[in-house]
Amino acid sequence: MLVGTEVYGKPGLLPVEDSLDELAQLARTAGVEVVGRAVQRLRRIHPATYIGPGKVEEIRALVRAMNANMVIFDDELSPSQQRNLENAFGDEVRVLDRTALILDIFAQHAHTREGALQVELAQYEYRLPRLTRRWQNLAQQAGGSFGRGGISGVGLRGPGEKQLEIDRRRIKERIAHLKRELEEVRAHRQRYRERRRRAQIPVVALVGYTNAGKSTLLNAVSGAHVLVADQLFATLDPTTRRVKLPAGGIALFTDTVGFIQKLPHPLVAAFRATLEEINEADLIIHVLDITHPNARQQAQVVIRTLREIGVQDIPMITALNKIDRLPDPEQARALAAEHPDFVAISAAYGIGLEDLLRKVEAILYQSLTSVRVRLPLSRGDLIALFYEQGMVEWEAHTDSEVTLSGRLPARLLAAFRPYLEHSEAERASREPVR
Repeated sequence: MLVGTEVYGKPGLLPVEDSLDELAQLARTAGVEVVGRAVQRLRRIHPATYIGPGKVEEIRALVRAMNANMVIFDDELSPSQQRNLENAFGDEVRVLDRTALILDIFAQHAHTREGALQVELAQYEYRLPRLTRRWQNLAQQAGGSFGRGGISGVGLRGPGEKQLEIDRRRIKERIAHLKRELEEVRAHRQRYRERRRRAQIPVVALVGYTNAGKSTLLNAVSGAHVLVADQLFATLDPTTRRVKLPAGGIALFTDTVGFIQKLPHPLVAAFRATLEEINEADLIIHVLDITHPNARQQAQVVIRTLREIGVQDIPMITALNKIDRLPDPEQARALAAEHPDFVAISAAYGIGLEDLLRKVEAILYQSLTSVRVRLPLSRGDLIALFYEQGMVEWEAHTDSEVTLSGRLPARLLAAFRPYLEHSEAERASREPVR
């Protein structure tokens, strides 16, 4: 049983019915059969049960009539709301929210050690404040003074509550351990990225809403065999493949975890090491399912999520994918013709991929932007990079810094952005010169 809400005056990114459609797809991906749904439009969220008391009674009746054993809410519930709802629906009915459902899917699809660590950390951080509910029955048995009516008295702090404190301490210790391990992963990724920079191989990050076709695109351009499935979050662990570009250039294409509306904050934090791959990319390809009825909203989710993880100043191409499913693919091509950073493609059938790769190569290797930077001598790496991959037209030295004027590939602008002189920073934001 699915439950969605819409607060008057605070519309969500998607209409509540469409958001519930997405929740139903998430449930099916997790292996849950959906037997019904309920929607409530209300003026404010009820602090005790999220939905109003009348709606709670209505859903309880529906759950019994449909013989459902699970109620999934489309938004994250507080621990107390979840506990109150479970009390209202009965012991045999589980109450989950969107966050718990996504965490379960991630746990199913994490195949590498890094992915497993990230998911485990997010699960523990989500569950820690909900431990009271998990240990409530044990506390009742041990203390002897708890009941449905909340009776208090002697024996309240029995062995059950002691077990709860032990469990909290163990989970906090495990969270600390997982964070240390993920810091090691982050450091390893950073060393790997440094080696890639020294090898001067640019990196292209594939981003997009979940199920937009990123893995299909990676397979098509690289000959990789990344899992492709008509499921949300079919790909969780990042995959990097070497791709040869039309004029002979080389790039590393990295498939990343798909985004989704209401992406749980614990997941964003836990997947920091993976998401840093996007921050370090030279170019981003935003894969957009142009056939989806909410394509515009999905694009907004992707752009907003990129901003939340600090992605900025990285060139982006939008790949309008799945044009083979459109009644008239020429409409997508006409849209792409109006926007220089759009390309209409079908990753599944190889349509438009040559155009996409030519655009990638133009940005990575051919488009040059006029810049003037003032670099401290301590940034010898950037000074060398400017000489190796850019065109130096003028230079000046002092005891502490070097000023370089010339042209740089657009993919390198992010690294030099902090050192751009003000007037040149404005110039660098314009169209690149060729």
